[in-house]
Amino acid sequence: MEMLQSADFWIGLVKIIWINIILSGDNAVVIALAARSLPPHQQQKAVLFGSGAAVVLRIVLTVVAAKLLALPYLQIVGGLLLLYIGVQLFGDEDEDDGGAKEYGTLMAAVRTILIADLVMSLDNVIAVAAAAQGSMVLLILGLAISIPLVIFGSTLMIKLMERFPIIVMVGAALIGWVGGETIVSDVSLREVLAAKPWLHYAAAAAGAAFVVALGRMFQKRAHAAH
Repeated sequence: MEMLQSADFWIGLVKIIWINIILSGDNAVVIALAARSLPPHQQQKAVLFGSGAAVVLRIVLTVVAAKLLALPYLQIVGGLLLLYIGVQLFGDEDEDDGGAKEYGTLMAAVRTILIADLVMSLDNVIAVAAAAQGSMVLLILGLAISIPLVIFGSTLMIKLMERFPIIVMVGAALIGWVGGETIVSDVSLREVLAAKPWLHYAAAAAGAAFVVALGRMFQKRAHAAH
């Protein structure tokens, strides 16, 4: 009870919620892109499973994120994985959505969500942990509150993507942007980035362009095959 009466506790909680509002945008995009190709009755399941598992994953990552980020080449591998996910999600965008989907497709969507969130959360959880100031109760509470934020954001993004297809391309470009940022932020490239800070934005832009260009190429090939 003393903890709940502390002003520092409530200030820390507000900080964590605010950080999660800011950082949950890219997660919502990934979840929406992965879930939108599923039948309507499976979309909500993918959003719920993906959002809940993503938040639990962030809690676990908080303990090891700093150590993982210190490993050379890990973020390069993670960034390349994000580029692959972005191309895959965007390249599949124009495929026939009318056919029956197997249940395995739901598992594949959740797996894609978790892999992408694993990569994108490494940097994010450090900011959340700093706001929690060592309080595991505060950390878990703040992240738990963020679950409905991610679920609402993902559900809204799915509806917007169905109504405005251009958002699919923007979402894929965002995944590519984060992928490029992740690659160039690797500890092995720290000195290069310090000498040439513009490389951060150049790599991010290149990642976005790569995902959109390659995704469009796969879309055209799929149309030609049909």
